[in-house]
Amino acid sequence: MTEASAQFASPHDHVFLGANHARNERRTWLVIALTASMMVIEIVAGSIFGSMALVADGWHMSTHAGAMLIAALAYRYARRHAKNPRFTFGTGKLGDLAGFASAMILVMIALLIAWESFLRLSAPVEINFTQAIVVAVIGLSVNLVSAFLLHDDHGHHHGHHHDPHHDHDHGHDHHHGDHDHHGGARDNNLRAAYFHVLADALTSLLAMVALVLGSLYGWIWMDPAMGIVGALVIARWSWGLIRDSGSVLVDYSREGEAIGTEIREAVEASGDKIADLHVWHLGPGHYGAIVSIATNAPKPLSVYRERLAHVHEISHLTLEVQAAAT
Repeated sequence: MTEASAQFASPHDHVFLGANHARNERRTWLVIALTASMMVIEIVAGSIFGSMALVADGWHMSTHAGAMLIAALAYRYARRHAKNPRFTFGTGKLGDLAGFASAMILVMIALLIAWESFLRLSAPVEINFTQAIVVAVIGLSVNLVSAFLLHDDHGHHHGHHHDPHHDHDHGHDHHHGDHDHHGGARDNNLRAAYFHVLADALTSLLAMVALVLGSLYGWIWMDPAMGIVGALVIARWSWGLIRDSGSVLVDYSREGEAIGTEIREAVEASGDKIADLHVWHLGPGHYGAIVSIATNAPKPLSVYRERLAHVHEISHLTLEVQAAAT
């Protein structure tokens, strides 16, 4: 294609936040308030009534409240700076960064639970079963409510429209910004907060089972044994979250490979060839793509845009069209 002077359409933003960003942010703050309130109640009540079980569970909840604070602040920062031009492709990945950090905290919590459980297996401590069961029931109730609030029931059914229509004709560079997004999305920041309350609910549930069996049959060892089981399950959840959020941060995406295949098939169906192709994650439900097309018969930019219009996951597209080597 011939050289041309730069011609820019109307300015456009790069807001690649999840469709449920505002809702998820509100619910995360609500769960933090619920968890923090329960934490204070348990610590104060435990101190007044001399219950170490209540005090211990209260401080345990504080670690999860602190971890969820990371998620809430990430939502807030991403929203406030979504149009900051210093973020070249927006703030959509901040949730994955927060999710990765929260996953690391979950790993440490799992290690602490496992270590404490091993210590109690080697040196059993006396347990006030009735009091401990009450604490476990209270903790489980609070965490089930929190898990319900954080469950991403719309994570795979939402849409987004990134409106600015912009074509940049600068040499061989063509940028496309007509995006009607209807693809699924996974919010790793919300997943991290959800896993924290789920981990707390799991430990409470396992504790209830162990305490009931211990009170009925005198199996004191069941309490630390269930602690080890819980630690292993939490560690497994943590690894999945580290893998998924870390992959986004280093631009490794299995979904991106599928989108790339779809792009290649759409472009090459008419005989043109893709010389270079890059697809990466921009935020929950948003992908960017750079497509370099080699062709013997260059066509108007609108033709290539039309070929890729059905790939709804693309929220930012850069096209380069060049003459194929003869």
